[in-house]
Amino acid sequence: MGSITRTFANNITTSGKFDATDLTGTLPASNIADASCTNITAVPALTAVTTESSDPPSPDAGQLWYNSTDKQLKSYVLGAGTWASGGNLNTARSVAGGFGTQTASLATGGYISSNTDIVEQYNGSAWTEIADLNSATRGQGGSGTTSAGISFFGDNTPSGPNVSAKNELWNGSSWTETTDGNQGRRYFGFAGTSSTAALAYAGESPTPAEIALTESWNGSSWTEVGDLNTARGRLGSGGVETSALAFGGDTPGSPGGVTNTESWNNSSWTEVADLNTARDNIAGSIGASNTSSLCVGGNQSPTPTLTTKTEQWNGTSWTEVNDIGTGTQFYSTGGSGTQTAGLIFGGEDGSNTAVTQEFTRSNAALVLATGGQPSAY
Repeated sequence: MGSITRTFANNITTSGKFDATDLTGTLPASNIADASCTNITAVPALTAVTTESSDPPSPDAGQLWYNSTDKQLKSYVLGAGTWASGGNLNTARSVAGGFGTQTASLATGGYISSNTDIVEQYNGSAWTEIADLNSATRGQGGSGTTSAGISFFGDNTPSGPNVSAKNELWNGSSWTETTDGNQGRRYFGFAGTSSTAALAYAGESPTPAEIALTESWNGSSWTEVGDLNTARGRLGSGGVETSALAFGGDTPGSPGGVTNTESWNNSSWTEVADLNTARDNIAGSIGASNTSSLCVGGNQSPTPTLTTKTEQWNGTSWTEVNDIGTGTQFYSTGGSGTQTAGLIFGGEDGSNTAVTQEFTRSNAALVLATGGQPSAY
């Protein structure tokens, strides 16, 4: 452990006399009696506690502060979140793609009685039909905003089943075909929030063969990157191209849904904690990164039945939160929004549906000094 620097106050004996035996200012390691000191290699940084006159408007999870007005020590915690009805789609459909936020999103294509090219835009309360895709497509992915996005892969035959590697770029007013991907697929996982950076992984290709292949989009071309550990299709997904999550779905030889979850760190996939409920045809895949996602609805295993269950991922484990109002399946969302403000739309609950549901979680402050309950602000 080496010697430890000390002050001369250490030379004061218990009787109050000064011990002048060693005036070097160092203390030999052999004099340290506490065995807990032996293996210390580093001291972790302390969590900063700031002093605030009022609760911060947008704290980070785990943030601590002292409210000098309330005379209370507080920490930020996530609320359970609630579901509320939004405006219905103009055209009921299942297996649609899409992208955007809770208040500004696109629903692209999908399946009615055959594949459709219809695109609708959501403004937070109502959907409006806008320019159609060039190819009627279902089971595709998406990334971007209402002013610049990309719709990629999927099944673009009139009635299927088939797979495509085609991509279309959205410029806010029209769609333009761009560079194809390397591997056609449908019902796959995808992540991204821009038209120039996205991730496509797993899926069915051609069908119903599940794959593990991952491809990354850089704005001009697709590049194969690290495969998932478990091939799967009809899975849930969320995040961005550098930080994504894959969960549930069908695996080869295991139709009906699994609980497997994998995390992407921009170079490889790692198996992490499983979902609480095995499911496939997941209805809602919402998330901003591999530490923040929602798994919504789907077809529950082992007895195939639509589920209303919602689970949230915190980077370590899944926790069940408030259920959606109606059980639904078949990719009714394109990953629109985040874990605190998400959106699902359409899907199938016995027939195609136009229902839109919004998930909102409010900030909450937990008073640590008195052990109080969270209070939303």
